[in-house]
Amino acid sequence: MGRATLQSIADEVGVSRMTISNAFSRPEKLSADLRTRILAVAEKQGYAGPDPAARALARGRTGTVGLLVTGRLGDNVRDAVGTQFLVAVADALSDHGLALTLIVAGVGSDVVPARDVPMDGALVYVSEPGSPDVEWLRKRELPLVTIDQDPLPGVPSINVDDLAGARAAAQHLLDLGHRRIGTLNLDPASPPSLERARGWAQAFATTEVELVEEVAPFRPPEAAYAAAVRLLSSPDRPTAVLCYSDAYAAQALRAAESLGLRVPDDVSVVGFDDGPLAASLSPALTTVAQDVTEKGRLAVTRLLEVTAARAADGSTSPASTSAASTSTAPRTVMATSLVVRDSTAPPPAQVRPARAQADS
Repeated sequence: MGRATLQSIADEVGVSRMTISNAFSRPEKLSADLRTRILAVAEKQGYAGPDPAARALARGRTGTVGLLVTGRLGDNVRDAVGTQFLVAVADALSDHGLALTLIVAGVGSDVVPARDVPMDGALVYVSEPGSPDVEWLRKRELPLVTIDQDPLPGVPSINVDDLAGARAAAQHLLDLGHRRIGTLNLDPASPPSLERARGWAQAFATTEVELVEEVAPFRPPEAAYAAAVRLLSSPDRPTAVLCYSDAYAAQALRAAESLGLRVPDDVSVVGFDDGPLAASLSPALTTVAQDVTEKGRLAVTRLLEVTAARAADGSTSPASTSAASTSTAPRTVMATSLVVRDSTAPPPAQVRPARAQADS
């Protein structure tokens, strides 16, 4: 037998090629019995289905959504919050019969994924300002939603209320009596890290505080550890540390231990995110909670709304989408809440010096 085709299956079943095609792409147009017979003949002939590229061209959609991330997947999945978001997006897309395509920013080769990979729309997650990959997605006039970054004109965005969350964390330390406080923030800065810094500053605006600031890149984790050691090994070290994330707070706990400091007896530590890591640390971490799973689900919902609005408007271009359609692309700011656990307490009556050097 030669190579199986739509025609060879149609000949054996005794129907048209269009009917065979519908069995794979539009099953609702056929009776269950007829589709079962067609699929049985296709399996017997070794036919796997229409070519996906040709099928996507005919339908005008690929059935996949891109997720633009910064850094390799291996780096992203080491971050529990990033993994939680990735799973939430994949699950939400799966509920709608859609696949997820990871688009890594900054790929330097003849193939630029943001420019060249077929997709029906894209989610832009914590992308660097001025990213050329985001510009490629916009030039392609794809439906877009941004997450955890500055909103783009005409593009729906999902953000966390980093400002209020950080302010609550700082106020918690002030209420406990801390007046010499360190901050461990992200470098280079991102929209979330800038908002968290603003939130800390707002809480300190009405209270006299000695502030000690350190920054560290997100990767490798040892960078945050080194920055925390610098904070906690100074002669007039802070009695509390506000951290950009739970991952940074974990490194601050590790640094405190290596310097012979007890948490929270000698130093209090506060994180941000309340991912799976926070409650598993010892001591359990006081942190600011955000609903990462809901953030992923909401991002997919917004993207599907934009896609549906364009389809209803009969346009693939945001420039020609009606005002009624664009009204479905809001800016959403998700609430945060302070979760108090065991890593914070009032400052010690007497500040105990750290060891001169951290253990290796």
